[in-house]
Amino acid sequence: MTNKRRILIVGGGTAGWLTAACLAKALRLAERSQLEVTVLESPDISSVGVGEGTFPTIRSTLQFLGIDEARFIRETAATMKQGIRFADWARVPAGGARHEFFHPFEAPYYAEDINLVPYWLLQDEATRPPFAQAMTIQHRVAEAQRAPKRAGEAPYAAPLNYAYHFDAVKLARLLAERACELGVRHVQATVTHVALDAAGAIAHLDTDRRGRFESDLYIDCSGFRAELIGRALGSPFRSVRGQLFGDRALACKIPLGTGAVMESATIATAHEAGWLWEIGLNGARGVGCVYSSDHLSDDRAADILRTYCGAGSEDLAMRSIPFAPGYREQQWVKNCVAVGLSAGFLEPLEATGLVLIEAAVGMIAEMLPHSGPMHAPARRFNELMTARFENIINFLKLHYCLSQREEPFWRDNAAPSSIPDRLAGLLEEWQLRPPGRFDLPLDTETFAFFNYQYILYGMGFRTDLSAGRDDFTQVEEADKLFAKIQRFADRAVADLPSHRALIQQINAGR
Repeated sequence: MTNKRRILIVGGGTAGWLTAACLAKALRLAERSQLEVTVLESPDISSVGVGEGTFPTIRSTLQFLGIDEARFIRETAATMKQGIRFADWARVPAGGARHEFFHPFEAPYYAEDINLVPYWLLQDEATRPPFAQAMTIQHRVAEAQRAPKRAGEAPYAAPLNYAYHFDAVKLARLLAERACELGVRHVQATVTHVALDAAGAIAHLDTDRRGRFESDLYIDCSGFRAELIGRALGSPFRSVRGQLFGDRALACKIPLGTGAVMESATIATAHEAGWLWEIGLNGARGVGCVYSSDHLSDDRAADILRTYCGAGSEDLAMRSIPFAPGYREQQWVKNCVAVGLSAGFLEPLEATGLVLIEAAVGMIAEMLPHSGPMHAPARRFNELMTARFENIINFLKLHYCLSQREEPFWRDNAAPSSIPDRLAGLLEEWQLRPPGRFDLPLDTETFAFFNYQYILYGMGFRTDLSAGRDDFTQVEEADKLFAKIQRFADRAVADLPSHRALIQQINAGR
């Protein structure tokens, strides 16, 4: 870069500070006097702070930023997350029996000379173990409340794949500190006016207490307000309420008792018109109720949340979060690019929000032109991000459309008119074969084919391979591998510490 290039990030929170820190690191900001990155953060606007879950990619991101793992865990009240346990999604509890399944982060056991998935599919449905239990040791480890690693193992490394639960406000604070260490400038002020030039690009921003700001690239991290990409530039918002019906959430935090179990998984429990989340932080439980306002009243949703939280929740302090599921197809317009909630929002607590931030920032850092107009990468960026959003919508819809529940919310979700065409086509194919790697192009996918397998077969989807049974001749070898997985699971449960013990040890500085 021969001329000074200025990047202004409007909005703090997780999106703003993660964007700032990643750009500062990737672009070697501290070494380049010709580059300036500023975060303009309003002290009057609070963070949404719902997304307290992550995917395993966050480990690489934190390591890239040079943030010590133990420090991250201590300063954000973090715990380790090995996947998601789904309860009551396939059907309503009856006679004391509940349907549950686990979506682990660990990929299914891989052997070079045999694919175990068809052999599981050909087993007797009445006696075979759940898919995740048969295919990976992580199911057993998480069920036993064990940690994915032992004390003393290298930071961000472990025998099992994992992510985190964390306090979103505390994470933003930690990211802000690291971003400033990497050379990011922090300014506190509220945007009062966005001026456009004759070509429709952003000319400058006016603020209430720090005057005018001019920049080459404006990154909109202003959350649901979409101050720049929406209000100023008018980039249309594409609603996906026709596929994802949830548009409300109630959230609360309740203390985690000293003797209570500390889960290393998110718990997602279906209810009559949506689902409840539960995540375990160090010292608290984050609990919330996602629902569709077309199918459930606000008062009924509050009752569902209180019932779930149990005795003593009559005066529970709940935070109401209305949202519109959807995204902006044009997330990079002229000299402005949206990252985080301003670009789109699909469901509360979906760790996909952070993954989308990571993907967007990685592309911005790589595509940022050294000279000339800032809109050069816009077309490619918008294509890739639109494809990512659409693929995530397909994956989320998969959780709903396979349900056998009979309430109106769930029957509407199963209606063919609400299922995206691409997903409907894949479901038709998957009736005769399991999902495979060629179904999902990696450059625009957040989820791998085995993530789809965990949901499909956890929900009871049937793939009929009976016509090809004679082609799968390695039954004895497959049975030995299934038994090996169970032995490994037994050993892991015996060898790994409890999740609570490891988190306590990290917080004690040992």
